[in-house]
Amino acid sequence: MVEAVRGISFSVGRERVGIVGESGSGKSLTGRAILRLVRPPGEATARKIVFDGVDLQTLTERDMRHVRGEKISMVMQDPKFSLNPVMTVGEQIQESYRLHTDAGRGEARARMFEMLEAVQIRDAARVAKLYPHEVSGGMGQRIMIAMMLAPDPALLIADEPTSALDVTVQMRVLQILDRLVRERGMGLIFISHDLNLVATFCDRVLIMYGGRIVETCRANALHEAQHPYTRALLNSLPRLDEPSHRLEVMKRDPGWLEEPSIDAYS
Repeated sequence: MVEAVRGISFSVGRERVGIVGESGSGKSLTGRAILRLVRPPGEATARKIVFDGVDLQTLTERDMRHVRGEKISMVMQDPKFSLNPVMTVGEQIQESYRLHTDAGRGEARARMFEMLEAVQIRDAARVAKLYPHEVSGGMGQRIMIAMMLAPDPALLIADEPTSALDVTVQMRVLQILDRLVRERGMGLIFISHDLNLVATFCDRVLIMYGGRIVETCRANALHEAQHPYTRALLNSLPRLDEPSHRLEVMKRDPGWLEEPSIDAYS
């Protein structure tokens, strides 16, 4: 038995919470565990995973289907692996909406166009008829966001939603997420490798290392972080205000896996 993620505890309100760390630190697995999407032989256990007063671990798989998408949605990292290649994007958004509501075809179609416009896709009628391979990466990501937000969830888990996008499209997707979070009063868990992005976009940041949360801090104070792992991540990034001849190489300490986490958030 290998404990890929262990000993973590955090809460999310109507805010933007970032989770950062290296590949393999447990970020995506944490998001999947909330929705009970850890595939066998993997198992996710916790004292409690409470959403809206209900421990999700006590729900049957049938009840969890009403939570996934309807109350908690998750935007996967690469839309080309998440969208159905043999259905048009319009059909997929309608299917997602009808699955979690009692809407008829006409209402689902209207909702589909509303959501495509909400994520700033021009000529929604034309785009709705396209298949996933016919859209760009940025448009595919926005379509995924539209599909996940169609049922109006209370919490959105976004797993690297902008990692494959260029800077211009990345900022546009972030603006859409920011606007939807503010207008709908949702909670957002934003999983990313990009510390600078999280520092400017999120309200609070959780830093993960080796399956543990080693530090929690305010996003706008991320560059004042105390934990040596967080400092090492920050120092490995090039900075315009403090140019250096060589970027720092992280020197890991086995003790980081056992030390209590630092909570600098208040």
